[in-house]
Amino acid sequence: MKPLSPARLVLAIHASLLLSLSGLAAAQDAPAQAPEARTLDTVTVTGTRIKKAELESQVPVQVLTREDIDRSGFTSVADIVQNLTASGAALNTKFNSSGNFGFPPDGGGVGAGAATVDLRHLGAKRVLVLVDGVRWVNESSASGVGSSVDLNTIPLSIIDRIEVLEDGASSIYGSDAIAGVVNIITRRSIDGAKLDFNYGEYDDLKGGETYGADLGWGGSTDRVQWFLGASYYKQKQIVSSEYGPARVPVPGTGLANGSSATPQGRLVFQDPDTGTVYDITPNTGAGDPQFDPGQAGCERTDDFHCFATADRFNFAPYNLLLTPSERKSVFGQVRFDFTPTFSGHAKVLYNQRESANQAAAEPIFLGTDAGVYNDYAERTLVISALNPYNPFGFDLTTEGDDANLFLLGRRPVEGGPRRYRQEVKTWYASVGVEGVFDVATRPWSWDASVAFSRSRAEQVNTGSYNIRRINEALGDPAACAAIAGCVPLNLFGGEGTITPEMLAFIQPLVRDQSENKLSLFTANLTGDLFEMWAGPLSFAAGYEYRKYEGSYTPDPITVAGEYNGVPSGATSGDYDVSELYLEFSVPLMRDGWLGKSLDLSLAGRYSDYSTFGGESTGKLGLRWQVADELLLRGSFAQGFRAPSIGELYGTLARFDATLTDPCNNEASTTPQCVAEGVPAGYEQSNPQISVVTSGNADLQPETSRSLMLGAVWSPSFASDVSWSDRLDIGVTFYKHTIEDAIQARDAQTILNRCIGTRDPESCSFYDRNPVSGQIIRFDDILDNLGTIKTDGWDFNVGWTLPGSDWGRLRFDWKNTWVGHYELVNESGLAEPRRPGRELNNSAIPEWTSTLVTDWALGPWSVAWTVRHIDRLTESCGGANGFDICDDSANDLNTLPATTYHDLQVSWQSTAWMKGVRVSAGVNNLTGKDPPICLSCTLNGYDASTYDLPGRFWYARLGFDF
Repeated sequence: MKPLSPARLVLAIHASLLLSLSGLAAAQDAPAQAPEARTLDTVTVTGTRIKKAELESQVPVQVLTREDIDRSGFTSVADIVQNLTASGAALNTKFNSSGNFGFPPDGGGVGAGAATVDLRHLGAKRVLVLVDGVRWVNESSASGVGSSVDLNTIPLSIIDRIEVLEDGASSIYGSDAIAGVVNIITRRSIDGAKLDFNYGEYDDLKGGETYGADLGWGGSTDRVQWFLGASYYKQKQIVSSEYGPARVPVPGTGLANGSSATPQGRLVFQDPDTGTVYDITPNTGAGDPQFDPGQAGCERTDDFHCFATADRFNFAPYNLLLTPSERKSVFGQVRFDFTPTFSGHAKVLYNQRESANQAAAEPIFLGTDAGVYNDYAERTLVISALNPYNPFGFDLTTEGDDANLFLLGRRPVEGGPRRYRQEVKTWYASVGVEGVFDVATRPWSWDASVAFSRSRAEQVNTGSYNIRRINEALGDPAACAAIAGCVPLNLFGGEGTITPEMLAFIQPLVRDQSENKLSLFTANLTGDLFEMWAGPLSFAAGYEYRKYEGSYTPDPITVAGEYNGVPSGATSGDYDVSELYLEFSVPLMRDGWLGKSLDLSLAGRYSDYSTFGGESTGKLGLRWQVADELLLRGSFAQGFRAPSIGELYGTLARFDATLTDPCNNEASTTPQCVAEGVPAGYEQSNPQISVVTSGNADLQPETSRSLMLGAVWSPSFASDVSWSDRLDIGVTFYKHTIEDAIQARDAQTILNRCIGTRDPESCSFYDRNPVSGQIIRFDDILDNLGTIKTDGWDFNVGWTLPGSDWGRLRFDWKNTWVGHYELVNESGLAEPRRPGRELNNSAIPEWTSTLVTDWALGPWSVAWTVRHIDRLTESCGGANGFDICDDSANDLNTLPATTYHDLQVSWQSTAWMKGVRVSAGVNNLTGKDPPICLSCTLNGYDASTYDLPGRFWYARLGFDF
């Protein structure tokens, strides 16, 4: 379908408005009638702006009711939606996402403490999150300008239901709705007051306790509805040392993937007098090591020995398996009917999140091979021969032609672990009016609203270092003495030799800030235009204006290039968009030879962006009710996603990617590596290689095409019979194609392609040190690259059995099969991400399934949920030869299929006060551990796909007043 031109779309909207005016004129000519009550039997369903009484539309919308939410046992919105079978990898509080994770290419930062949602494995930034049909502000975690919503800003207690549209909807909602829409519907009112308490803990892990309380009060009169709520939630941390596979960098490989920045220190340098190159580390306990320049080999009798795998540092136990999080929120909304046909509403929310991440003591890397993109570390460093702790008797320098310090790696454990503490404050306020009126006896509805939201974050980082001050403390002691607080620094003596006075000079307190703002105005009009042969022609039309503002302000020492950790630049930008949309619902047939009904839906939207201009999208849908028991439906939609502030304006930053150099060890002598200048016996210094990333102001929108075909069958032979009250069977085929996808090239693929094919373009992205062979520069900037294609099937069965003396039994079975997923890069080659594959801390299982069995009898109910994740494979990634790699011949490791069992027992009664509710349950009843993952960068498993190891027990108590 060709995009709707702006002129045609505007003309169509003008035509609909003219029709509405003519209808108003007709209504004015008609005899005056007394006002009637508002039409309350029409509702807006996610996926359409047209209000209907009929809920089963052209697109599949999965509705999670309040009952479904309570039955899950989860305590956050993210946990609920991330366990949908159509969900993909997304941030959650199991991601300890600071430290060496660096800054992703999209400029969004690491999102520490945030939780997002991904649908169809297309990424969180391609899912639109709405609250009561209105866009929510993007996340802010003080590490960048995020392009997706942090679901932790929306307390679970204020939610009435969650509607998930698993289909493209840019023509209805605009940018970002490529993979689907999550619409969170809040509670408008309750009768009286509610007080709920919850507590949960893990039985096999120390820590991780969660507890919270929710208070709600509401009511309604003939003209007013109101709801006020307050929530408190706290989750304690679990350290990685609590779980066996998380106690090593990569399970089953020992220290092979450990860090060369050790508490003892690693030194790779050249003696300027003899030309001998050393790769050595002090002997443990040497304290003030003595060096003998006459011993050039590894058989040494001084206080040094050659660095080997056994010397590498195990950073894993210092990480977190579960990050701490504390959230406080207040929420209120009121709706007032001024007349039976005119009402207004107001809504406010304040949410505060305090969270933390932790990593091992920050490594200090110095030298020409450090690869940290910092002049103080790589190009302007001189460790003076006069430094009292320098055991070599000559300068170690990275300056110019005399550079002889290739690498100094030191892990100053004396300064403690890195700790990142975030405080995020989110405000939201909106007011609006709405009404209904008759146009030639046909009811029309209108609404208009304004909203403002802001998410502001501050992160305080302790345990990091100032690289400029490290330089000063390593230099000439006389120059150091002239600087206030400076004392000579000892990086040569091993653990315990960095004194508190040294730390006081080189260890700063790092403060970063970020902010996202969203201001919007929207106006909508919907109703029936006129009667056709098969029913009324319905329409919706509207206008929306949005302004996005975002900024990320690193600490001044980071901006000045003095931060020893992951460097980044400041980001600031804004843009606005004006949009017009028009939607029609066209009845084609009623009770004819083709069946019960046939309806066509048409939608178009034009968006005018201040950053790149105009974009138009369209959508076509068909709903065919063949019979009372059989519904067929399909849709074709165009979509787009505008580049975000971080993607457009993000400045140069560093991402420490975990990469395997194809020329490592034995591969160094292959012709391809020799041609690249890699020396024989080359060994990659660290598994993490620094990659420079940046936004791109010339980015254009991503565009997409989505196809959905489905059927819902409710057989009459299974309705109101002895063995069945109702049986619903649904099947949906989906297909998404995204072109000009905004992304950076996959760094590992670039390396592999350069070495494998000597492709000049791929080889131009990085440089090596001509002497050591280490990768010292890697640039990877955002661009509109490649194409993403995916398709698959959803299959759902809902079966309710008749009530009896034994109670009422219900089954709800949902399944998703991913048939195809392909990411084609800028060279036309497929990237390794595909169904059944684990890659970069995320997976695309071919099959995911959830079966809920719900039994109720009187005040009692029992829910048993089975969650299944299909088997996966991953590349051993250089782990060949280790027993953990179960298919060494093909360089593959298998993550077996995993099934979780959740059980909940509930009791409720109205015998005391207005009601009492008690629930107790356990998630992961069998204590299933997640499969070990070699390619996952932290804790030995994929935190976006699997539960934490062990059982989680919880209890809830609720009172109604």
